Amino acid sequence: MKQVIVLLLVVSVLFSCGSRKRKYKPSKAKHKTEHVERKQSKKSEVKNEDTPAETQVEVVPKVVSSTSEYIQLYAPIAVEEMKFYKIPASITLAQGILESGSGRGRLAVEANNHFGIKCHEWTGASIHHDDDADQECFRKYKDAKYSYRDHSLFLTERKRYSGLFLLDIDDYKGWAKGLRAAGYATDRKYPEKLISLIERYQLYTYDDEVTGNSPKRAKSRPSQEVHSVEKGDTLYSISRRYNISVKELQELNRLQGTTISVGQELIVKS
Repeated sequence: MKQVIVLLLVVSVLFSCGSRKRKYKPSKAKHKTEHVERKQSKKSEVKNEDTPAETQVEVVPKVVSSTSEYIQLYAPIAVEEMKFYKIPASITLAQGILESGSGRGRLAVEANNHFGIKCHEWTGASIHHDDDADQECFRKYKDAKYSYRDHSLFLTERKRYSGLFLLDIDDYKGWAKGLRAAGYATDRKYPEKLISLIERYQLYTYDDEVTGNSPKRAKSRPSQEVHSVEKGDTLYSISRRYNISVKELQELNRLQGTTISVGQELIVKS
């Protein structure tokens, strides 16, 4: 009888040890699972950090073949800027055409910069280009629409242009002269060039679109034929092409000499 009791005690001890071993295994499995979850979580965090960089894609500038196409592309942006910042859309478009060579100048093509705005306190991307001095720093944008917005901010945030906002919102002639007086451009003929572009392409109709005024001025405008200067063009070759003298070309476009630039719009018939 004593032997049977001893045997039962031994069996009980053996079963008790086996039970403790089995309880330990799930603990290992749980630890392993938590480790894997932490590892996956780290991978997920890295992926999320990379996402913003992947979405910041630079927009390739549109290839513009003419001033009319330029206006068609960017007039809606100029109109929106006028609604928000009270700058005549006609002025914004005329400046864009003049400063960017209708979107075909180097700054526009390589930097989406349509207004020739220099770096100043700019901390973003930039491009160097010869202007008043060699290799000056100009702002570079991911999309041309940001160039238009920066143009609006450039005018509204600087005190020297504050007088412009006292003018009527559709007074493009006053704005053109005021920009020159405030120091936006050093060219004495800058106002005349802007006004000429506005009237030639009837850009004031975009001002009327915002103000709701009837575009009466468009009815009395004479039709004009223009030529966009291409590489290799000279005043003489253009005069031959349109059967007009060089002198007449100079008078129509208020040119002092014979220097012309690619993308420049010349009146060849009025």
